[in-house]
Amino acid sequence: MQINGIEIEDTFAEAFDMTATRIIITAAEPIWAQRAAEAMTGFATSVIGCGVEAGIERILDSEQTPDGRPGVAILMFAMSGNELEKQLVKRVGQCVLTCPSTSVFAGLHSLKRIALGSRLRYFGDGYQISKMIGKERYWRIPVMDGEFVCQDSVCRQSAVGGGNFLVLADTIHGALHACDSAVRAIKRLQDCITPFPGGVARSGSKVGSKYKMLGASTNDAFCPTLREQTKSYVLDHTSAALELVIDGLTPEIVGQAMRVGIQAACDVGPSCGVRKITGGHYGGKLGKHHFYLHDLLSSSSCAS
Repeated sequence: MQINGIEIEDTFAEAFDMTATRIIITAAEPIWAQRAAEAMTGFATSVIGCGVEAGIERILDSEQTPDGRPGVAILMFAMSGNELEKQLVKRVGQCVLTCPSTSVFAGLHSLKRIALGSRLRYFGDGYQISKMIGKERYWRIPVMDGEFVCQDSVCRQSAVGGGNFLVLADTIHGALHACDSAVRAIKRLQDCITPFPGGVARSGSKVGSKYKMLGASTNDAFCPTLREQTKSYVLDHTSAALELVIDGLTPEIVGQAMRVGIQAACDVGPSCGVRKITGGHYGGKLGKHHFYLHDLLSSSSCAS
């Protein structure tokens, strides 16, 4: 299969089960909701070292938020509900409660709940106030610009992490431009994020290492400088391989994000020196979600 003369390898990307939550941050002005969101989603590229994977899903106007103020929707993914709750409380407490004029609300509806305001309320030192609106409890925590309003608990749901594709190009500049186009296309979708810096990772990993203390290490098969030292998948005339990793609330949205991202990369690919698109997998040993590139691009099928 080729798109605009770019080879689409007949392979699959392997993804795994995660749990996720969406929270909505609002503020008096859009820029402050954005600043809180950026701080909260920092150091959240990979569960391997960060505990969670998180990113800004979309910007919300006042008609889309619970309190009628401008806001930002954030998605956060973890390997367990306990880890998700721990990271959420820490990040909201350090990055959102501290940010002027912000409030925090749940952005999902499900039966599974994790604590948030019920843990952060103690910062009020006894001056915090609980308020029920319908069936939901909120906490009003006094701060120096008024009150920090935070929902008592938020919802989480099953999710999928690690959907991916790799872009192989003649130069790093071409690979970056093609990946930027892919990330922009994926950002138009809801229910998914690309958690790495700018949505792109150069440090693709493989399972295991020669060092016992490491569970993952550099994917040497795609490192151009190791072309002569390992079983390489880097084409002779390419010098850069970059990976886009996608987390989503469902397998279907991950598949859709991969499809639109690959198409966008291929649309600009000929002018960027893109030679090949492939997928990262571990022989089916890492996760049960397998996204076959040819199926994604030739039919409405998203995953198997």
